[in-house]
Amino acid sequence: MSDSILVPYDGSAPAADALEYAFETFPDASVTALHVVPLPEGYWAAFEDDAHRTADIERARERGQDVLEEAVDDTAEYDRTLDTEVATGKPEREIVDHAETEAYDMIVIGSHGREGVSRVLLGSVAESVVRRSPIPVVIVR
Repeated sequence: MSDSILVPYDGSAPAADALEYAFETFPDASVTALHVVPLPEGYWAAFEDDAHRTADIERARERGQDVLEEAVDDTAEYDRTLDTEVATGKPEREIVDHAETEAYDMIVIGSHGREGVSRVLLGSVAESVVRRSPIPVVIVR
């Protein structure tokens, strides 16, 4: 049985499915929804100055809080508490690092269910989390 579960949450249907799965499958666990604000990297990062980047990140964090507030409202039917957190960075890295640092027992993550060539070409945050995570990961499709 898992005592604490981390659910990466971006407001998408797969993320909502993962949150629903966590609540329904683990009724006694504490559940935290984590929204990760991706930072521009490489080529694109070179085009932003620090002032604009800071303002953009702050707006994205505020939007992340709004998305998480919607998740709290959507899960009210379960009569349970949903903890929420916002992080910034590369999503797959932040999810795994957060799970390790905060000592979660499991990650429950939604996946868009891409298969075949599109999955190979596009990659997947869920797939990267599975490969990097030292704790169990449940992928909800």
